[in-house]
Amino acid sequence: MTDPAHETPAAPATGTTPTALPYGTPDTPRLAVRGEARLDVDPEIARIAVTISARGTDRTAALTDLTGRNEQALTLIKSYGDAIEKLETGTFSLTPQLTEKGRHERVRAYHGRVTHTATLNDFTTLGELTTRLADLDLTRVDGPWWDLRPDSPAHRAARTQAVREAVQRAREYAEALGARLDALLEIADLGAESAAPAATPAMRSFGGYGGPVTQESAPALELEPQRQTVHAHVNARFTMTRPAL
Repeated sequence: MTDPAHETPAAPATGTTPTALPYGTPDTPRLAVRGEARLDVDPEIARIAVTISARGTDRTAALTDLTGRNEQALTLIKSYGDAIEKLETGTFSLTPQLTEKGRHERVRAYHGRVTHTATLNDFTTLGELTTRLADLDLTRVDGPWWDLRPDSPAHRAARTQAVREAVQRAREYAEALGARLDALLEIADLGAESAAPAATPAMRSFGGYGGPVTQESAPALELEPQRQTVHAHVNARFTMTRPAL
């Protein structure tokens, strides 16, 4: 017969895991706060999208025109040297356009298009390059989109400020109760779970579609960089000394 005083405690039911309540004790109360930071900084890079088009009744002729215009646009972009941080080709398409009427499918024309994205780090040349690209035949320019680099010091500055704000807020709560902070239990970065939406970038669209030219070179656009907002949020838990209530 088993002695009740020496019985082994029953194991918890399958699938259940005991969890510690997020509460402290009267001697070591827990304190949970949130730290936030918002910084407005100047952008570091700007992106523009360049779309080159060609259209013709003959497929080979349309491809030839598209190839020539594409080479002209790329040569112009690359001529700006180190101001171009990155140049990437996005999509290419050659689409046959069919006649709208008739019993038989007939190709009326071929429409070709290729898109590139250029990233610039020198904003003094951005307006000039944008204007010169838009002045090319059947070339469309979209942008600029202002941004920060992923490793920008602004992100670190925002995170650091958020942590300091959390500590300061917790300290103020503890002092209001006649206590002081004792230890840090947890700090959680909420950026990956509830990232603040990025500011909507200003976008402009420019296009060159041939036609009579009124001057040899269009004047450079005056573009004002759009300041970027960097957010950081953290949750922090502390213990504090016994309050003097």
